[in-house]
Amino acid sequence: MIVVTAPTGQIGQQVVRNLLKQDASVRVIARDPSKLPSRIRNKVDVIEGSHATPEIVKRAFDGAEAVFWLVPADEKADSVIAAYVDFSRPAAAALKATRVKRVVSVTALGRNTPVAADAGYVTGSLAMDDLIASTGVDFRALTMPSFMDNLLMQAASIKSQGMFFSPISGDLKLPSCATRDIAAVASRLLLDPNWHGQEELAVLGPENISFNDMAEIMSDVLGNPVRFQQIPFEAYRARFLQFGFSEAMAQGMTDMARAKDRGLDLGVERTSENTTPTSFRQWCQDVLRPTLLG
Repeated sequence: MIVVTAPTGQIGQQVVRNLLKQDASVRVIARDPSKLPSRIRNKVDVIEGSHATPEIVKRAFDGAEAVFWLVPADEKADSVIAAYVDFSRPAAAALKATRVKRVVSVTALGRNTPVAADAGYVTGSLAMDDLIASTGVDFRALTMPSFMDNLLMQAASIKSQGMFFSPISGDLKLPSCATRDIAAVASRLLLDPNWHGQEELAVLGPENISFNDMAEIMSDVLGNPVRFQQIPFEAYRARFLQFGFSEAMAQGMTDMARAKDRGLDLGVERTSENTTPTSFRQWCQDVLRPTLLG
């Protein structure tokens, strides 16, 4: 039995599909099971509720061999530590109380870089990893750069204005990965009973790429000019406040972006093991173009 948290999110739903294709026994924790496609809902064991709730995670983990752990976004949280570490405390207790053998989590790049302690969401996510590791479970923390798929949050401005925005320098080449590659790596680990110990495993995409590079590729794939516009960090923070984020979480997003601009995502050497296949051009062809142009 493999437990998948956040099964209706971008990554979780792909993990569930991958596992079912391999005939795995899957249990999901879902706040709203109606968001699961019916073809999926009928093939999995559904625990309704939040995976921040002690009795829910205890029931879900009971009898399970592996867990896919992903903390959902909480833009209203009081702090990044509350959003990541406090949210995960019931799961850590349940891991100690049950016989789960392996945990695969989605987390962030940046450990051991000079900016890791002041990197907003990333600082909270790395502290969450430490909490999970403290249970002694066999653990793989999948450390991520920014997702290509996050650009979909700017789909409206890309389509209507031919622009997308970030406070990060447009010429800075950083790793970027597609969620389908994250799901593929996570699924492989969840299905493999032969690994042990605790490690971080980066998922870096195929190459480092800048926002200006992305704009050029998007222009080519979409057949319309797209350009990147760097914005001030304070304007970036203000946008999240307008979206209803708490002060702490808007600041957390801003601190994370500033840390990335200072090299947070460049602390891991690229290898064949942490390089994944989906290029930004391929992602634009497969995901962005259909989203914008139908």
